[in-house]
Amino acid sequence: MPAIKLFGRKWLAATDDLVYPGLFEIFIRTVWLTLIGIACVRYYQYTWSCQLGGELVRVYLIGQVALLITSLLFMLIIVRQSAKGSIMETRARKCVEPLLTVKILLLLPEISWNVLGSLWMFGPKVECGYDHYTITVVQALVLFDWILIGLTVFGLALIFDPLGSLDDKNLESLAEHSKVSSIWLRRFKFLWWMRKDESANETFQHVAGLLTSLFRGTDLVPSDVVAGCILLRIRQKRETHDLRRLNLLHHPVYTMDESVIFSDTPSWMSLENALHYIKLSIACYGWLFVLYKHMCTGYFHIMQNLTCCACFRRKRLAIHGDNCCYCYLAGVKSLSGLSVDDILFASFKNHLCEIPFCVIVDHKTNNIVIVIRGSLSLRDILTDIAADSDVFECEGLPPGSMAHRGMITGAKVILRQLDEHKILERAFSTFPQFNLVITGHSLGAGLGILLAFLLRPRYPTLKVYAFSTPAGLLSREVATLTEEFVLTIGVGDDFVMRLGVDSTENLRTSLLMTLHACQLPKYRVVLNGLGYILFGIPEKDLSKTWPTCNIIATSSGQSPLLDERGTTRSEEENKYEEDITKRRFSKVKLYTGGRILHIIKTKPEKSEGTSEVQSNKKEKKYEMRWAKPEEFTELIVMPRMLLDHLPESIERALTSLMEQQSDLPVYFDP
Repeated sequence: MPAIKLFGRKWLAATDDLVYPGLFEIFIRTVWLTLIGIACVRYYQYTWSCQLGGELVRVYLIGQVALLITSLLFMLIIVRQSAKGSIMETRARKCVEPLLTVKILLLLPEISWNVLGSLWMFGPKVECGYDHYTITVVQALVLFDWILIGLTVFGLALIFDPLGSLDDKNLESLAEHSKVSSIWLRRFKFLWWMRKDESANETFQHVAGLLTSLFRGTDLVPSDVVAGCILLRIRQKRETHDLRRLNLLHHPVYTMDESVIFSDTPSWMSLENALHYIKLSIACYGWLFVLYKHMCTGYFHIMQNLTCCACFRRKRLAIHGDNCCYCYLAGVKSLSGLSVDDILFASFKNHLCEIPFCVIVDHKTNNIVIVIRGSLSLRDILTDIAADSDVFECEGLPPGSMAHRGMITGAKVILRQLDEHKILERAFSTFPQFNLVITGHSLGAGLGILLAFLLRPRYPTLKVYAFSTPAGLLSREVATLTEEFVLTIGVGDDFVMRLGVDSTENLRTSLLMTLHACQLPKYRVVLNGLGYILFGIPEKDLSKTWPTCNIIATSSGQSPLLDERGTTRSEEENKYEEDITKRRFSKVKLYTGGRILHIIKTKPEKSEGTSEVQSNKKEKKYEMRWAKPEEFTELIVMPRMLLDHLPESIERALTSLMEQQSDLPVYFDP
């Protein structure tokens, strides 16, 4: 950071991003130079005996060696210059851009020379005896050089930024905003398989607007985001240590006792019910999850549940969007253990804002259950990203209620399908004593809560079991209303439960401020990050990253006036950061819905006479507590933030909690 400026435009790389790519190129070119050197030593003398064109072979080899040595020298200098200074000390790397320009221009004579080499070696101008395979070896070297040139061009294509011609001086210009949005829309148009989706244009426009607002003017490159996440993790851990040292850290009280947690809740809120419905939510992911869960035997699990040639049978099932053999349905049956008769309806159509779901008869709990699938495709991700707030009008909600725009559309699409096929009317006419339950994981959980609002006027006893519900779902007043009919369960550091437009904007600002404060070069930060993944963060790194500051005292969305060296920032930097801090896409802060049960994994206690290795081998236990939506409004960078979101992590936690209940002591009243 900031981005490299070459040939009058910006690129998706910074001047300090060339250390590891440069070392890789140095390694490849050294190997390449070694091979040519061996070829020259071994075969150069035989070129004098060529019947025709021996001098061309010699000229090509000598010219190739000269170009390689020149490129190696330039790359060594570029790597050395790129490693200088911290992330924001661009003056220390002021020579990188002109050197890199020359290095890229050297690609032109290299390509030209290899074109000549190809014409000479594969044309009629060179004829040599094949006793010592002179021409074959040189031809192989020519082909290898084309591979090397191709890798270089591919690297340039990766860092090409179509927004590079924009000027950042006027960040709030409507014309600039429109230009960036149009480029994002142009990118989405390459997704040709989505163009025919009903809400494609509207969704693309909202997603383009959000991405434009988030990244316009930040001058962040992908490596900055990686380094910033590593630094944020160090920052958060250091702040936790400092607060713990000052006895200012508040520890919420968790327990593993179900009777304590659910003492004042209705009977339908229980671990047993939650475990049952997370299994159904997992089943809705279909055959892909079967293959993921059973890497080696997944095909056999699917094959035994297939309905061969179903599209040619007279009696067809109420299944939409599946293939002729009902592979998706086979995955649902394999994961849930349900029979075909228990599945009243299933739509596996997956379009923008149209998510697959199933309606099943659950004889175990005497409920009609709507199971909505979570994110599994690029369409689902775009539905998630269409996250700006929109008015959510529904009976029983106060005027001006707001919700996630993409999920509002998705919930209405599901409701329309239910009404068109009269699914629920037919189900309750057959099972009048049953109740209605909605469940889902991740995106499915958010859609389930919004769908519940739309269905509650008809089915007032409806209940929702939501797992890993996204944070940016409902305005605060509406989120409070969901606590009476929604049970939301999240595990550990699940990032989706903290993911919303507001928290993403705060993360963007925190990344910028943390990068400004860091004193280490980026290549060191990335290398240390790899070590943190393998071995954890050592205590010494918590102090050396910001050596002159105890705590980076910046609240979310705010900018410090001084950097860590204590020097006053320039007026241009202050204006830049003030713009980034104040420019907000989200107008209304959205929260997660339901009564939130938060589960964490505790470290095993080390008992006397037990070694640390034996203690670590013990199974870690889980604890839980009730949490508030406000606790999930900030994104935190943690090692397990992705793993804790997976549905099997929730199933594992609930299963373990159920098993732990039998180990708890039983108290009797005298």
